[in-house]
Amino acid sequence: MVTSGGDAPGMNAAIRAVVRTAIYRGLQVWGIERGFQGMIEGDMREMNLASVGGIINRGGTILRTIRSEEFKTQEGQTKAVEKLKKYDIEGLIVIGGDGSFRGAHILDTIWDIPTIGIPATIDNDVWGTDETIGFDSAINTALEAINKIRDTAFSHERIFVIEVMGRERGFLALRVGLVGGAEAIIIPEVKYDIQKLCRRIKEGYRRGKTSCIIVVAEGAERAIYLASEIENRTKFETRVSILGYIQRGGIPTARSVLLASRFGAAAVDLLIKGERGKMIGLQGETLTPVSLEKTWGEYKPIDLDLYHLAEILSL
Repeated sequence: MVTSGGDAPGMNAAIRAVVRTAIYRGLQVWGIERGFQGMIEGDMREMNLASVGGIINRGGTILRTIRSEEFKTQEGQTKAVEKLKKYDIEGLIVIGGDGSFRGAHILDTIWDIPTIGIPATIDNDVWGTDETIGFDSAINTALEAINKIRDTAFSHERIFVIEVMGRERGFLALRVGLVGGAEAIIIPEVKYDIQKLCRRIKEGYRRGKTSCIIVVAEGAERAIYLASEIENRTKFETRVSILGYIQRGGIPTARSVLLASRFGAAAVDLLIKGERGKMIGLQGETLTPVSLEKTWGEYKPIDLDLYHLAEILSL
């Protein structure tokens, strides 16, 4: 088992579920430290019931994770596979996002290491699953920050542009903006009109609003640029708050823990059944195996109905 890519709240709950389900099924479990780089270096330790005690509500990952450029090379992959064979690894569970699943797919198809993926990323951008581990936790963390910022915005009669994570996709920004009551949401999937945005802000102020919250995904526009344009065009005092890595950390929500526990147990069961090259996905409330290759090869659409609802409710 390995955690790879960016950390997400709930990863530890998934690790716990994998270890305890596997031991219950009579299997031996090894944890690979520090992602694919740790796999290359043979940084592994046997996991037992005690090793995952008390971790269910801890953020981050006890196995740690770093990005590995070496694993992208054939030489790096050869070293990793040699280490897996040294420890008699018969199956691998990869906990991460679409980038991690590319590595998992290589191990499964090229190097014949049976592999199952568990989706864990706060971006929620993995095709084949309605939700990823950590997404709900990141929403709640960002929402808590926005609620505090709104108090300041109201007190000082300011506009706040709040930047949340999302380099290429706007799942997090959309959900946070909607439940946080933002006056506008800027995401990569929808082209925004700065003139229309400023006009809506002015109309809101004419109706008696004295503050405004705008949520922007980091990949859609630079928050500093957007704030500068808004202030220049509206003449209203505008400030920026970049939430950054705070969204990745902290105690996972009950939903993230529940999802991680279900994913972890299901991944072990799939390996036992002889399945490979699959990711456990949540579709509706049903756990469904999907092809690892599709997790990054297919485009996961964002819910534009939610986006339009947010526009209506922000009037």
